Amino acid sequence: MEARPKNAYNIPAEATLDVLGGKWKTLILCHLYYGPKRTHELKKAMPGITQKMLTQQLREMEDDGLVLRTVYNEVPPKVVYEMTEIGESLKGILDQLCEWGEKYMQGQFHRT
Repeated sequence: MEARPKNAYNIPAEATLDVLGGKWKTLILCHLYYGPKRTHELKKAMPGITQKMLTQQLREMEDDGLVLRTVYNEVPPKVVYEMTEIGESLKGILDQLCEWGEKYMQGQFHRT
């Protein structure tokens, strides 16, 4: 996926959704919120994601500057993902998503 030029968005929310789009990127960031993780740790924490999708989402997030991928020169190779400064700047948004989700799961909202 090639990143869109920053001036290609009509409103700021469009840029945010483009970078965080889909189910998995936000969930990956939620897991990285608590510290660096290896690929298998992320896969285990999200049983519904395929290895191919996890790899694709991590690559896109790395391209967008949200996560840093560090490869350690070991046998077998050790790969660790962590939030970058840009990724860390999303912590407030992630907190709000979690708070809203908690209220929704507890049935605190009433449908009219």
